[in-house]
Amino acid sequence: MTKQFDFGFDDAPEPAQSKVTKTKDKPSSKPVASASTAVQAPAEVKPEATTALPLENDLEACAAKLEAHPDYRVLRRLHPQLNFDRQPQGPTQRVVLLDTETTGLDQSKEKIIELAMVVVDVCTVTGLPCGPVTVFDEFDDPGKPISSEIEQLTGISNDMVKGQRLNEARIAELLEGVDMVVAHNAGFDRPFVEARVSGFETLPWACSVSDIDWKAAGQSSAKLEILALRLGWFYDAHRAEADCHALLKVLCSEPIEGQGTGLARLITAASQIAYRLQATGAPFETKDLLKARGYRWNNEQRVWGTRLSGEDALQTELAWLQTNVYKGRNARVQVETLKAHTLYSSRSGELESRMVEG
Repeated sequence: MTKQFDFGFDDAPEPAQSKVTKTKDKPSSKPVASASTAVQAPAEVKPEATTALPLENDLEACAAKLEAHPDYRVLRRLHPQLNFDRQPQGPTQRVVLLDTETTGLDQSKEKIIELAMVVVDVCTVTGLPCGPVTVFDEFDDPGKPISSEIEQLTGISNDMVKGQRLNEARIAELLEGVDMVVAHNAGFDRPFVEARVSGFETLPWACSVSDIDWKAAGQSSAKLEILALRLGWFYDAHRAEADCHALLKVLCSEPIEGQGTGLARLITAASQIAYRLQATGAPFETKDLLKARGYRWNNEQRVWGTRLSGEDALQTELAWLQTNVYKGRNARVQVETLKAHTLYSSRSGELESRMVEG
């Protein structure tokens, strides 16, 4: 449990004390003033000089002491880093980390109200960002009222977006030379962005939710705020630019020791062919088995499906279906080939059927 404290410092000034005039009376006696007794006004007490607040390094020293104790955790505010003072140790890829705020969740009805991008070069050897960071963050008038729920969640009001338009020329300029776009839940952001701005549909995309096994990394949640907190950072979430900087910070970490940074893993994921496999005609009684395996129910198509990376993973899954779901019966399943240029978009990949033979 995280504990919060008010810190005191040894060099803080003692509280100011009123001066007391001694009398010849015994300590227990109380002088009584008569009507003719002149009452002397107390001497003016000058306030003592206040001590300056502790410097940042003093606060950091206090934080370090708490961190050294097993009963406490310290959270620091995440400040955007606009330059990474390191030289690449090999080839680099230009990566865009992107986030949107929208009027709602339905991509067919709702609109973008804020788009933010953080553009950075990433060393493919170390998986770490190098050099300067370019930031884009603008509002876009959706042409419809922002609900009170969305305003409360994002802090973006109708007045803030009124008459605002995304600078599409600037976006096109920033996308020149980009090798990959990353979003935390790309399946949400990509359709919104592609419907609003041209250029994104031709780029490879990766998803920092789906393309990294956060559960295997010991994380109970893939939510960006939670991942940042587990790394010791807090920030003002649900604003596009802040979310982008937080995502960059999280992806600089190594989710699973010895397997590279999150950025490195996403670069690898974007270079691989993915497959969406549908367990067509799976018996009803196998639904719990499929769900436990990671399949999701598509209510529109009435079928269980999952996404796999690479041909080896696909062949392994087909063999698992034959043994555990179809029980040795011949079955024909649907496989959708998803390259990074169509992955997470609303566009379909190449469809084919494959035989699962008993």
